Amino acid sequence: MPQGQPSVVPDDGLTTRQRRNRPLVFVHTGIGKGKSTAAFGLALRAWNQGWPIGVFQFVKSAKWKVGEENALKVLGASGEGGTVAWHKMGEGWSWIQRAPAEGELTNEDKAREGWEQVKRDLAAETYKLYVLDEFAYPMHWGWIDTDEVVEVLRDRPGTQHVVITGRNAPQKLIDFADLVTDMSKVKHPMDAGQKGQRGIEW
Repeated sequence: MPQGQPSVVPDDGLTTRQRRNRPLVFVHTGIGKGKSTAAFGLALRAWNQGWPIGVFQFVKSAKWKVGEENALKVLGASGEGGTVAWHKMGEGWSWIQRAPAEGELTNEDKAREGWEQVKRDLAAETYKLYVLDEFAYPMHWGWIDTDEVVEVLRDRPGTQHVVITGRNAPQKLIDFADLVTDMSKVKHPMDAGQKGQRGIEW
């Protein structure tokens, strides 16, 4: 099994096993395509290890059906790997009773509700892997306090891994994260006027 060799071994007093099994924070940012796709690929690996997975989709509309959602839900219900819980802000979140039209939550309110649930789940160690899809946007827009996010992630118990996607990830989050990938765009079919297609974008 490929494990790779680190170029530096820090003098931190940890054994190789302890260092290898540290909980990680991943950030997938940048203007290129593939940030969420990479996060869901990581979720497939987590499912294969039998880890419980929590997906929280911030920003995306409830009408937007991503292919990974159906695939991971089916896998999560198969009983062969880990479980998968999928929550969408666009649907008002699964744990919030839908408010009357005149009292509908704003997108900013929904983002905050989603983050509050993530905090509760982290405290309870509900999942082994958290996919916070498009979560960089609420921080970038000032809806969610980046300092609070970093503090909560730093203090999370157990060995819970967290991957955050979205453009414009705040610098403080980037500085804190263990793995950061900036996906730059070199070329895209949309540059030539081609719209997204089934099996590629969704």
